[in-house]
Amino acid sequence: MADQLLTAAMEDRMTWNPISSAPRDVVEHAKELAHIAHAGQKDKAGNSYILHVSRVARAVSDDPLAEAVAWLHDVIEDCPEHAHEVEWFPLDVRQAVADLTIRDWMDRSPYYTIIRANPLALRVKLADIADNSNEERLALLDEKTAARLRKKYAKAIRELTKETNDGR
Repeated sequence: MADQLLTAAMEDRMTWNPISSAPRDVVEHAKELAHIAHAGQKDKAGNSYILHVSRVARAVSDDPLAEAVAWLHDVIEDCPEHAHEVEWFPLDVRQAVADLTIRDWMDRSPYYTIIRANPLALRVKLADIADNSNEERLALLDEKTAARLRKKYAKAIRELTKETNDGR
């Protein structure tokens, strides 16, 4: 019952007017939305998913906009029922979150190109991959899954950090 009341209170607080562009307000609202959207979700090892999101946010916490994007980076993709709430955020935050969102129809190559073109999205994605590829986390998975993820993340890093013809 207490959990239901807390959830209801948090959801009531989520009916904001457009979020002020004050950096700390943006971060606090992003953190709040992430906690609501990812409530009850588990990662591949069975841990609370918000712990991953929190670590990514902490990794980029020297930049409030990057931190807000980090809190929101999986909301559209993993919590579509909350995707509309991202629209309350400032344009640069919304754009970076959109760029980080993998669409079912999208091949990974253009996905990485899109992220490389957005410095805010790129910074958060690199922090996301660093957390996802952390050997302590991978050690919690079966060896086959861990090996597949190591390969996937190594390829993602190569794609995200390669130089293009235009110098990016």
